[in-house]
Amino acid sequence: MTSLPEDPPPLLAEDERDTAVQRLQEAYAEGHVSHQELDERLRRVLTAKTQGELVSVLVALPERNPGTTSTIAVAAGRIRRRGAWRVPRILKVESAFGRVHLDLSRAVIEYPVVDIELQLGTGRAKITVPRDAIVDVEDLRTGWKDSRYKPRPRSRPGGPTIRISGTMGFGRLKIRHARR
Repeated sequence: MTSLPEDPPPLLAEDERDTAVQRLQEAYAEGHVSHQELDERLRRVLTAKTQGELVSVLVALPERNPGTTSTIAVAAGRIRRRGAWRVPRILKVESAFGRVHLDLSRAVIEYPVVDIELQLGTGRAKITVPRDAIVDVEDLRTGWKDSRYKPRPRSRPGGPTIRISGTMGFGRLKIRHARR
């Protein structure tokens, strides 16, 4: 009796390989693997052909750090972040009265997904995202005016995903992509 040939395992996508490399780099930075072990595991990741080979390289690593959460809050006044500031994994912005301007165009974004939670009473908010970012505003509730955002066609792969959620009372959120 002849057996049917098995389907070959699916080949790895580049984003799966990139995610594995990033995970190894994080483990090294956190002190979970030595420099020599990092080199060996990176070699195995870069030469892996299947998902199973990739899993065997990552199986002994500790759970991933979900990232940091930071809160910026003012009762009245201006919240402004620009230049080369480090963006946390989750950023909560709270303001009863005032303006908010977050410029992420030159910020250090270490996470593939950044969550920005807005809790704003009155006043405008403006968020400038990197040129290649994907913006998701599905979970944002606005009271008085809708947010202004025109998605741009994807120019380069690999940009961060910026998820904006929360509540805005009276005021408008304007989101734009950086020009450079």
